Amino acid sequence: MTAPSVPQRLAAPEPGWTDTVDVVVIGSGVAGLTAALKARELGSVLVVTKDVVASGSTQWAQGGIAAALHPEDSPEEHLQDTLVAGAGLSDPEAVRVLVTEGPDAVRDLIELGARFDTMADGEISLGREGGHHRNRIAHAGGDATGAEIERALVAAVKRAKDIRLIEHALVLDLLTAADGAIAGVTLHVMGEGQLDGVGAIRTRVVILASGGLGQLYAATTNPSVSTGDGMALALRAGAKVRDLEFVQFHPTVLWLGKSAKGQQPLVSEAVRGEGAFLVDHTGKRFMQGQHELADLAPRDIVAKAIMRQMLATGKDHVYLDARHFGDEKWRVRFPTILASCRSHGIDPVRELIPVAPACHYSSGGVWTDLNGRTSVPGLYACGEVACTGVHGANRLASNSLLECFVFAHRAVSAGLDAPALDAPDGPAPERPLARARLQELRRRMWTGAGPVRDHDGLEELLAWLDGQPESNPVRVAALIASAALERRESRGAHLRRDFPDLDPALEAAEPCAAASPTT
Repeated sequence: MTAPSVPQRLAAPEPGWTDTVDVVVIGSGVAGLTAALKARELGSVLVVTKDVVASGSTQWAQGGIAAALHPEDSPEEHLQDTLVAGAGLSDPEAVRVLVTEGPDAVRDLIELGARFDTMADGEISLGREGGHHRNRIAHAGGDATGAEIERALVAAVKRAKDIRLIEHALVLDLLTAADGAIAGVTLHVMGEGQLDGVGAIRTRVVILASGGLGQLYAATTNPSVSTGDGMALALRAGAKVRDLEFVQFHPTVLWLGKSAKGQQPLVSEAVRGEGAFLVDHTGKRFMQGQHELADLAPRDIVAKAIMRQMLATGKDHVYLDARHFGDEKWRVRFPTILASCRSHGIDPVRELIPVAPACHYSSGGVWTDLNGRTSVPGLYACGEVACTGVHGANRLASNSLLECFVFAHRAVSAGLDAPALDAPDGPAPERPLARARLQELRRRMWTGAGPVRDHDGLEELLAWLDGQPESNPVRVAALIASAALERRESRGAHLRRDFPDLDPALEAAEPCAAASPTT
C-alpha cells in the first residue's frame, strides 16, 4: 500500500532544533491517526512515525473489526465472548466500554469514508471468527480490512490541514518536567525535506500509539517497525506496565519453512469462520472435541492444540483445509490470502495450506485507566502498546482495531483537561542508540519465551539478555521473559511446559491494577 503524502510538514530549523506543539501523537496506525484527528480539539497536533505513515500493522489486518451491529446480536453477548477469551484476566468494566461504544466507532469510520463489504440489501456483511458466537466481524475488500481502514484514515488526515506529520522519525525519549509530568519528546529524524538530526518537541500531551513488539520474535506477522520502542519509551519515563507475559501467537500463519525470516503471511481466522478446518499430516481433523467451537475456538486454544500436534508428531506445521471453498469464493472473499499463498507456490483452491503459530499481538502493555491515562501525567496510550484491561490473557479476534478507535477517542477526551504547556525550552539531550543483536535476540526469544515456555529456558534467556548492551528491544524482551518466569501457570496465551495447569489463585481481582517493574 502506497502511503499518500500528508501536507503541512515542519520547516527545517538549525541543527539542535526545538519546536512546540500542543499534542504529539507517536505512531500512525489506526490508534495514532484516530487520536490525531480527535486531538485537534486540544490544539495543534503533530504525528511522528518511524517509517512512512502506513508502515505499521494496520494495513496487514485481514479479518476485520468486531462490533455488535446485527439486530440479533448485542453488546452483552460480545462482552461475554471477550471475557471467555480473556481467560479470567479481562477487566469487565473495560470490556463493557469497548462493546458498548464499539458500534458507534464503526459508524464513525464509515462516515470518515471507510467502505466495508455489504450484502445485496446494502447492510454490512458480517463474518465470524474464533471465539465469537455471532457473526459480528465487519470486513472490507474481502480480507483487506486494515488496508481500507488505513486508506480512509490517512485520507482524513490529509484533508486536515491542522495536522502535521514527521516521517522517518525515531522518538529517542520522553522529556519530563521536575514533577515527573510529560514536557516533550526528543527525536532523531532521518529523511530528506524534513527536520534533520536530533531535536526536541515541547508539548503538554503525548499520545503513545506506537504499536506492538512482534519483531522481537523469529516468526511473526508484524512488520519490521514493531520492535517495542514505544513501551521502552514509557518505561524510561516511569510508566507502569502490565501483563507482558501474554504475547499472542496466531495459530494460522503461512508456514514457509525453517529458513523463513522476517514478517510472515497471516492466514486470517476468517478463513476458518467461513468453514475451513485444521488437519494433521494424515488429513485427520484434530480440533473437534478440544472445544465447543472446534476450529473456531479462541486463538490460545487453537494455538495450543497445534503446538501439541507439532510436539507429538515432531512436525513443524499442520494444515488448513479450505479446498471446498472453490475458486470463486477464494477470489471474492479472500483475494489477499489467495494471492499470498500462490506467490509462495501454494494453491489453496486445490492444496492444503501449511500453517503454524507465529507471534501476532501483545495483550499486555503500558498500563492505562479507562480513559487512556498512564501513570505518568500528560502521557496517554492507546492501541497495542497499551494495556486497557480488555484483552486479559488472550485477545478475542478482531477486538484490536475496535479497541484502537474506542480508547483513542477516550484518551483525547481525557487530555482536554491537561494543563497549559509550561516547560522551558532547552537543547535536546543526545542519547546513544545501542543496536540490539536482533537476529540472535529473535531466535532466543522464540526458543525461550515463545509459544511454549519453561523455567530453564526463561532463565537462560534472561541471562543472555542481561549481558547485552542497553537498547529498546533488549529492555522489552527482558520484561516479557521476567513476567513469563513469574507466572507459574498456563493461562490464555501463556503456556508453561513445567506448569501446565491454570492456577485460580493467579486470577487477579483487579486485572489491570498497575504493577511497575524495576528494570
